[in-house]
Amino acid sequence: MSGWARPLLLLLAGACGLALLGYGVYFDRRRRNAPDFQQKLRQKRRREREKAKEHDVELCEMKNIGRVQEFFLQEVQLGEHWLSRGEHKKSVEHLTNAISVCAQPHQLLQILHNTLPPQVFEMLMQRVPYAKQRLQAALNEQDCVEDETE
Repeated sequence: MSGWARPLLLLLAGACGLALLGYGVYFDRRRRNAPDFQQKLRQKRRREREKAKEHDVELCEMKNIGRVQEFFLQEVQLGEHWLSRGEHKKSVEHLTNAISVCAQPHQLLQILHNTLPPQVFEMLMQRVPYAKQRLQAALNEQDCVEDETE
């Protein structure tokens, strides 16, 4: 009995794997050949670009101190909100925005180090330099736009 059970199990596992692969290929082809697939994909990418532009516009308004404080508090609150819901990536995104406009980022990082879970804090530390570069680029771009209009 054990002489034929092993090859039978291997054959059964191979058949299941092949069925799963066929299932994936079939539905991927069906999805790609749908008449509205390209249109939905373009709309999704357009929404993402618009969202990124809106975010850059928000960052460009950072010359007003009151607006900076409002933006900082908003981003910290959004970061806490997404963290409480378990959305770590969204939380890290908002917290890095808050750190990039914070007057004392080292103190904020110490507070976050003590309060955030270790894996979230690691994600945060990896994204901080990128967020600061993005803020600096947005501010430089705004300076260029202001220089051109004058």
